[in-house]
Amino acid sequence: MLNVFRLANGRLFQEEIDSADALADLRPVWVDLDAPTPQEKGWIASRFGLTIPEDAVDDDLEESARFYEEDNGELHIRSDFLIDDDVTPRNVRVAFILKGNVLFSVHAEDLPVFRLLRLRARRTPALIEDAKDVLLKLYDADAEYSADALEGIYDALEKVSARVLKQEVDDRAAGEVLAAVAKEEDLNGRIRRNVMDTRRAVSFMMRSRMLNAEQFEEARQILRDIDSLDSHTAFLFDKINFLMDATVGFININQNKIIKIFSVASVALLPPTLIASIYGMNFKFMPELDWAWGYPYVLALMAASVAAPFLYFKRKGWLR
Repeated sequence: MLNVFRLANGRLFQEEIDSADALADLRPVWVDLDAPTPQEKGWIASRFGLTIPEDAVDDDLEESARFYEEDNGELHIRSDFLIDDDVTPRNVRVAFILKGNVLFSVHAEDLPVFRLLRLRARRTPALIEDAKDVLLKLYDADAEYSADALEGIYDALEKVSARVLKQEVDDRAAGEVLAAVAKEEDLNGRIRRNVMDTRRAVSFMMRSRMLNAEQFEEARQILRDIDSLDSHTAFLFDKINFLMDATVGFININQNKIIKIFSVASVALLPPTLIASIYGMNFKFMPELDWAWGYPYVLALMAASVAAPFLYFKRKGWLR
């Protein structure tokens, strides 16, 4: 899909392009290519003289090739953007190419950050003045989207904390808690990677001297926001580790209770086993063999030898 954005009266207007002729007369500030076809790439090459590399959004692209400037002045930036959904949170690679005063973006799927910027630009006059503003506002929206995702992680961990610290945790509940914590840990790691990549991209823009004074200050503000997100992700990692340790501790306690029960039962059954072994010996001369009440006596003795350890263990509190 090929979406073209142009400025009119200080607002950003979107047009979906379905032919080369529709693109010919437009003067866009931003061209967004969502999973572009070879034909759409050909329209871009004919209209703007820009060749989009085949590996523009490859995940295995070398880090050194993610931020660079061509001899003809084209600026190339590869950045990761977060998609936080309930199924598979993930980072999606986006290739930006700044040529002249037009920003080109290439990505494999639609991104929440892009939708957020389009909505704001339509509603807020003078939010965007040129292509560099588009790029900065995308990174600003990305930082805000990451902050919202971090708040979601914190809310989810609060629910997990209430379940772990205020209730009896059995093995089934502990397994569910560990699965929930692992999911939030994965998302927190993706957010940390996302903001780290955004910091690198914004820092590259600042070093390239492409920004005016107002845009440079906006970039500095984005970096300050990212610094605050970094500290929050570190806090969440500590909270996640605490909850995981606490849950594993409850699992160990439950296992120790089971082992304790078996240990108490084993110790309690040792005396009757000893008594049964003694009176099970086949010696000819045993005084008790001629007792009329010998069998009930031995049974009572065995029962008493079982009850005595249990009473002792109960008084010590070892059966709790």
